[in-house]
Parts: sequence; structure tokens; C-alpha cells
Amino acid sequence: VQLQASGGGLVQAGGSLRLSCAASGNIVSINLMAWYRQAPGKQRELVARITNLGSTNYSDSVKGRFTISMDNVKNTGYLQMNSLEPEDTAVYYCEAWVSVPPTGVAHDYWGQGTLVTVSS
Repeated sequence: VQLQASGGGLVQAGGSLRLSCAASGNIVSINLMAWYRQAPGKQRELVARITNLGSTNYSDSVKGRFTISMDNVKNTGYLQMNSLEPEDTAVYYCEAWVSVPPTGVAHDYWGQGTLVTVSS
């Protein structure tokens, strides 16, 4: 299984970006998908997560501005980021717990990261 993150870029403060995380390979189901970010000189932090039942959690810093979603048919997750602030500048990583054949046991996978830069 591979995760491919995309959608990062340079945006002005107040702007929007949508990140995508596409899972490929032998997949039974994606049980959970999460987005993390790591700013220069800081630890990686959880931004948002979503389960295959649609339950979501957000960090306080992005609540009300970011929306996480998942398309179970396309095996792709999304992070819609609105009202971006310079403090949102970071490399964003997606993570997914994916059930794989033949047993359906879930394994943890990470994407390669996509850079989001928000200018003031």
C-alpha cells in the first residue's frame, strides 16, 4: 500500500488549499485517515483525523477552518483548508490505517508529505 499526498503550495493568508491523500495497492478498507503537520523547528502535530464511519477530530488550532473528508470508493482522503494563516505553514503528512488482504489486519502507512506555505 502506498499513500500519495498532493495539493500543497504557496498561498496568501486568508486563502484556501485542498490536500489529497490517495491510497493505492491491495486494500480491503481504510479504517482511519489522519493529517499531521510539521513546521520548521517544531514537532509533528496532529491536525485532523477521520474514521471510516465519518467520525472526525480536529486540533484546536484548525477547528472551524479545516475540514477532513474521505472517499471510501476512491480510497482518497482530503483536507480542505480555509482561512489559512502564516502559522499553518508546514509540511503536511497523511497517515492511514489500512486493512489489507488476506486477513484484513490493519497496518499503518504514511505519505511523503506536501509543503504548504502561507505568506502574510
